[in-house]
Amino acid sequence: MSADPTVPPEAPEEAAETGTLAARLALKQRAGGLVVPILTALLAFVLGGVVVLATGHNPLLAYRDIFNGAGLNWIFHPTTNIASTDAYNLSQTLLQTTTLILCGLAVAFAFRCGMFNIGGQGQYLVGLYVANWLGYEFAGMRPLPHILLAVGGATLAGAAWAGIAGFLKATVGAHEVISTIMLNWIAIWGGIWLFGDGGPLQNVANKSVPISNDVAASAQLPVFWGVQGLQGLDVGFFVALAALVVFALILNRTTLGFEVRAVGFNPEAAAYGGISVKKNLIRAMAISGAFAGLAGALDMLGYLYHFGTSDIPASSVGFLGIAVALLGRNTAIGTGIGALVFGALLYGTTHGLSSNVIDPSLAGNLTYMIQGLVVLFVGADVLILYIWNARRKLRPKSKSKTHPVGASA
Repeated sequence: MSADPTVPPEAPEEAAETGTLAARLALKQRAGGLVVPILTALLAFVLGGVVVLATGHNPLLAYRDIFNGAGLNWIFHPTTNIASTDAYNLSQTLLQTTTLILCGLAVAFAFRCGMFNIGGQGQYLVGLYVANWLGYEFAGMRPLPHILLAVGGATLAGAAWAGIAGFLKATVGAHEVISTIMLNWIAIWGGIWLFGDGGPLQNVANKSVPISNDVAASAQLPVFWGVQGLQGLDVGFFVALAALVVFALILNRTTLGFEVRAVGFNPEAAAYGGISVKKNLIRAMAISGAFAGLAGALDMLGYLYHFGTSDIPASSVGFLGIAVALLGRNTAIGTGIGALVFGALLYGTTHGLSSNVIDPSLAGNLTYMIQGLVVLFVGADVLILYIWNARRKLRPKSKSKTHPVGASA
C-alpha cells in the first residue's frame, strides 16, 4: 500500500518524533556529525587519565605505554619480522580487533532496525561452541570444506540464537533486551554443561579436566602473519573487514537494508508502506546474531582451538561490542575504527604497562572503565542535542505568548 500522493511527506525530524527510540537517537547522533564521537572518545580518555593520575601515576606515560603495548608504534617503524615485539603486539591487537568488529556489527545491525541487541555475548559463545564441535567432529575432511563447514555452522547457530529474540519480539512483543539477556545466561550455563565433567563436548582424552576438544588441524584458519599454533594473525582479519563491506552494502544498497532501516526509523510508516515489520524484526536479529556467531567461529578456529568452563564466564567480548557500535555510530567505518580503539586498549593495557607507570590493579580494568565512560557520554551527547533542539522548538511558542489577544498572526 502506498501513501496518499496529495499528502506531503514528513520531514525526517517529524518522522523521527513519531518513530522508534532508535530512530530518534539516530537522528540526534547524525546531528552531532563526526565531532561528537571524537569528543566522546577524547573525554572518556581524559577522565580515564584522571583516574590514573589519582593513583599517583602519569597518565601520559600510561597512554604512551598502552599505545606501544598495542604495537601501534610499529606503524612508524614497520618490519616484516614477526619476532619483533612491536610486530607481534600489533598482530595480537588486530586479533582482538577482528572479534570486536563482528561483535560491534551484531549490535549495530539490530540497532538500525530499532532494536537493542544485548545478546552478542551469548550469540558469540554459541558460535564458538558449534565451531569447536564441527572443527573436532569432522577431522577427516579436507581443510577448505572443513573450515567452511565450521564457519558456516557457527554463523547459522548465532543467527538462530538471536532469531529467537527476534521471533519473540515479533510475535508476542517480548522486549529484545530482556530476552537477549536471558539467552546470554542460557548460552553461558549451556557451555559450562557442554565442556564440564561428563559433558558431551568435554575433552575425550582427559575426562578429569573441564575443557573442550581441540579443533582438528584441517579446521584451523591459515595464518598469514606469525606462526600457526602460536596465536598468529589469521585470515579471519580479512573476513572481518569483508563483513564491514557486507554490512554497508546490505543496509545501503539492497531492498532488505531499506526495509530494515524503514522499520527502525518508523515501524508504523513502514507497515503502511507495505513492509512486513515482523519479518524484518526477525531477520534483522538473525543477521545480527550471524555476525556474532561468525566472531566466535573465527576465534575458535583462528587461535583458541579449545575452550574451558573457566573461560566462558571470563569472556566479555560480546558486551564490549556494544561500546564499539555506539562509538562507531552504528556505521561500518565507525565500527571498524571503534573496534581498533578498543582492541588496542584490551591488549595494550595487559601487555604494555609496567608497575612504575600505573597501578597493576588498575591496568586490567582501565579498558572497561573507558568502555563505560564511552557508553555514558554517547548517551549524554544525545541528551544534550535533544535539549538543544527542544529549546529551539520552544522559542516560537514563547514568542507567541507575548502577542496581545486578537493580534493577527
